[in-house]
Amino acid sequence: MKKFLLIFSLLLFLIPFLETAVFAKDSPKVAIVIAQHGFREEELFEPKKILEKHGFQVDVVSIKQGKATGMFGTEIQVSKTLSDINPNKYLALLIAGGVGAPKYLWGNKTLISLVKEFYKENKVVGAICLSPVVLAQAGILKGKKATCWPAEAAIEELKKYGAIYDPRGVIVQGKIITAKSPDYAKEFAKEILRLLQRR
Repeated sequence: MKKFLLIFSLLLFLIPFLETAVFAKDSPKVAIVIAQHGFREEELFEPKKILEKHGFQVDVVSIKQGKATGMFGTEIQVSKTLSDINPNKYLALLIAGGVGAPKYLWGNKTLISLVKEFYKENKVVGAICLSPVVLAQAGILKGKKATCWPAEAAIEELKKYGAIYDPRGVIVQGKIITAKSPDYAKEFAKEILRLLQRR
């Protein structure tokens, strides 16, 4: 009897942890891509916080595993690379900006291919600050309105690939979302959540 009670007590103790593990495994997933160095913190952490609060699992992704550093010195460990991402397992692909975006993300062939795949599969695709350039390079902004950080180089890249530059804070075109700056990180996240909840 004592043995039975001990096992029963142990099971009661473990159930919440087992539920959490199952929930995490089965939660709908979103990938947020960041530059290895110089990502903008708000543009990662605001969407991550809001999406996780509403039951989404968020995987932070970069060009390689290991330490990634934000513009303000925040260090995080990245366990997934761009090559690890299978669009079939995710509902959305988001790209944070920051001063590291041009060096690490613009022109990245693997990331551009992922953007194309997510868009082809009718998944939500979003980018903020300097990273809408990647969406333009993938060809998915052609003929569409889009915003970005108001730097001449970024705006010219959007236009070069056929996007219609719009200086507003957040632009939604179907399942594509672009945002101007970290000031709009929360609004960007809310628009992403709105689209994901409509699926």
